[in-house]
Amino acid sequence: MYKKLVFLFIALAFSFTTSAQEVIQLGGMDSSAIDFSNPQEYEIGSVTVTGAVHLDEKVIILLTGLNTGDKIMVPGDKFSTAIENLWKQGLFEDIQIKASKIQGKTIFLNIVVQERPRLSKFALRGMTKSEADDLREKISLNRGKVVTDALIASTEYTVRRFFIDKAYLDTKVTIKKEKEEKEDGIVLTITVDKGHKIKIKNINFIGNKQLGTFKLRRTFKETKRKRWWNPFNNGKFDEDNYEKDKKAFIAKYNSKGLRDATIVRDTMYRNNDKQRLQFGKYLGAGYRRIVHGTPMIAQDYHRVIKGKHSKYKLWKSIKTFKSVRDTTFYKRFITIDMYVNEGNKYYFRNINWVGNAKYSSKDLSNVLNIKKGDVYDQENLDTKLYSNPNGSDVSSLYMDDGYLFFSVTPVETMVTGDSIDLEMRIFEGKQATINKVTIVGNTKTNDRVVMREIRTRPGQLFRRSDVIRTQRDLAQLGYFDPEKMNVIPTPNPANGTVDIEYTVEEKPSDQIELSGGYGGGRIVGTLGVSFNNFSGRNFFKKDSWRPLPSGDGQRLSIRAQSNGLYFQSYNISFTEPWLGGKKPNSLSVTAYYSIQTNGQKKRITSDGEKILNPNRQSLDIFGASVGLGKRLKWPDDYFTLYQELDYQYYTLNNFGSIFSFSNGFANNIYYKASVQRNSLQGNPIFPSGGSQIALTGQWTPPYSSFNGVDYSSPTLTDQQRYKFVEYQKYKFTTTFYTNLTNKKPVEGKEARNLILKTSAGFGFLTSYNQKVGISPFERFYLGGSGLTGYALDGREIIALRGYDDQSLSERTGSSYITKYSLELRFPVTTNPQATIFILGFTEGGNSWRKAKEFNPFNVYRSAGVGVRVFLPMFGLLGFDYGWRLDDVPSNPGMQKGQFHFTIGAAIGEL
Repeated sequence: MYKKLVFLFIALAFSFTTSAQEVIQLGGMDSSAIDFSNPQEYEIGSVTVTGAVHLDEKVIILLTGLNTGDKIMVPGDKFSTAIENLWKQGLFEDIQIKASKIQGKTIFLNIVVQERPRLSKFALRGMTKSEADDLREKISLNRGKVVTDALIASTEYTVRRFFIDKAYLDTKVTIKKEKEEKEDGIVLTITVDKGHKIKIKNINFIGNKQLGTFKLRRTFKETKRKRWWNPFNNGKFDEDNYEKDKKAFIAKYNSKGLRDATIVRDTMYRNNDKQRLQFGKYLGAGYRRIVHGTPMIAQDYHRVIKGKHSKYKLWKSIKTFKSVRDTTFYKRFITIDMYVNEGNKYYFRNINWVGNAKYSSKDLSNVLNIKKGDVYDQENLDTKLYSNPNGSDVSSLYMDDGYLFFSVTPVETMVTGDSIDLEMRIFEGKQATINKVTIVGNTKTNDRVVMREIRTRPGQLFRRSDVIRTQRDLAQLGYFDPEKMNVIPTPNPANGTVDIEYTVEEKPSDQIELSGGYGGGRIVGTLGVSFNNFSGRNFFKKDSWRPLPSGDGQRLSIRAQSNGLYFQSYNISFTEPWLGGKKPNSLSVTAYYSIQTNGQKKRITSDGEKILNPNRQSLDIFGASVGLGKRLKWPDDYFTLYQELDYQYYTLNNFGSIFSFSNGFANNIYYKASVQRNSLQGNPIFPSGGSQIALTGQWTPPYSSFNGVDYSSPTLTDQQRYKFVEYQKYKFTTTFYTNLTNKKPVEGKEARNLILKTSAGFGFLTSYNQKVGISPFERFYLGGSGLTGYALDGREIIALRGYDDQSLSERTGSSYITKYSLELRFPVTTNPQATIFILGFTEGGNSWRKAKEFNPFNVYRSAGVGVRVFLPMFGLLGFDYGWRLDDVPSNPGMQKGQFHFTIGAAIGEL
């Protein structure tokens, strides 16, 4: 860096030393008119400019400070000052001031300038098109710009810095100036010799005893060794990131009580000849690239392998090899040696509190939870004082009770040996009351829709936890970009109030759904529209259709699903999240109709007449439901209760491949209740933390208890048995998201963290009366992608990747099911316009027909990889490849691995 600055300074200095003739010349006059040894005072009669092409002559005169009527000494300092003023502009190659005429005590001046050439165009050589496009934005070379030595030097520095940041540390930049033939301008040709990317081969620590090398390397988040097994790390060296990593390196030592730890020095070097030979042995393929350069080297190499040749002689052969391109292969690696002085380990001793009146010292010490003898960890101390993610820090304790102006300052009062005494100096201030709450950026969503989600209200005491929860609730709406949300509190200590401004940015929330699935040799497609921020009250207002009435937070969904004659389904639903507008009680209304057939038409022509097709098999399902949701305050306000009343009517016509009867009808009337706790954090598509736990029960009336039917009678048909379906069904699901890396956004860049998703689910379908038996409807089917062909006939299909669709359940479905899943997710981008993340998964599951067969540890296992892409207009697209790890006795010919593709929301989850 020092050499670069020296180079830039020399270039700038050189630009100011170009010759300029600071003289007074007589244009065609006798030089004796001016006595240079005896300065005389003259009055300027006029000032003219010669040689100005692009610049305004009046501006040039103004810059000199020489004005008509001024009194000047000739010769005098004003001429030197005038030339210096012009020279500072960097626009001229030569400047002269001439006396064109002298009349008595009046002198007429002519400023003769030669402008520097201007840029006509420039060309970039030695780089890719994308690199050239990015570089053009950085160097800002515009047509007409004055070409100076400083411009050349700064451009060369910018270009080289650009490629150094991309790990081309050996970049050489050549800038050639050529005069434009047709125009009076300069053409710059910027040629770049990037060389090879320089990657980090190794990072060595010298002097570390308290912490191992592996732990220290993990503190370097951006400066990592190049390793073939890590596709997410290219081993690039970046100077800025390296400096940040060194700070994290010291912070790691400080967290272990080694607060005197320092980096004595750090050295970076290329590998010498001996190291290159060792690298060749280590890299294998790269070494053989050199070896096979010539037959002579190849022969020496094989002699070394057989022990008949020394490595030195082989290396000598390589050194005689004339191909610079190959023999410099190992110069592409650097090694970093870091010398560490760890110092002594320190411990907390006495911690005293001063200035606290609201809470006792004992209470504050319990929150701090640092004991005498604990290792002195500055980072842990700061977290427990100011910013514990769980909210259990001292600052949160005060700020959640209105003490916005609270502050605490830890002061070291004594350091004895390896022990440190601290005094916590507290300023409590007075409680702050919220004055105004405003929203900025909601260009589509109505203010009242946003305000009802905000927990900070005017007149209330300020609570930091309410602000954090409000941000989370606004993100979960799905209307705003969670990455762009911001809260700006404006405290007023004079009157003890605070104004809070929430900044949001709308994102597309409506979707055109294109869902698809494949199974059973058929493809089923879905076309639908979902308006997630709909406004029903403005439906009949013409001015509100821009292009649709929106902004009230309602949801309207219309879907059509079809496989031609084999399957058709139609669905419409409407949800009002705040029924009545005062409390978060939701109302959902849904109606749907589906039909499955064997592909035969309903009517055929016989003897010229339309008659019912006797070969047609069909299952018609009509359904409607009404649901009410409510937020609960106990056990906490993350809990919700959802209740639904649903009616389904089944009509079977020769449809005997699945159910125990082929013709007739069935009524399915049930009540469903679900208690759910949802504390997901961050982007709803890619949660970065929190959990989702749900317990769901579904019950039909126990008809067998009061309808008087003898279900043990041998004459009772299945049509009569299931005229009114009765059952009880329970499901329990859990999903947890754990942030494994905890990176924070830096300088506006999104934080890409590794997220672990763990989930487990159980399902049970039982009867009230054993004589009635298990319902033929609502059974579980396990295996595949979760969406199979067109089989949506009252069954619940659960995905298990790596296996054929529905291959892990009986043909008529199962009554008991369990599934476990673990996914490791990494975001490519969390931009709301296109959220993309990759994943690796392992999961297991199984289903059983009877309760006595149920064994949650006997599961079919699989593993695989996948990718998810969320586009606002199309929803979530998924592509997975799964390997099954167990054989299925009922399907011995199942392939070992297979692809699974889904379009739409998560399907088949348990």
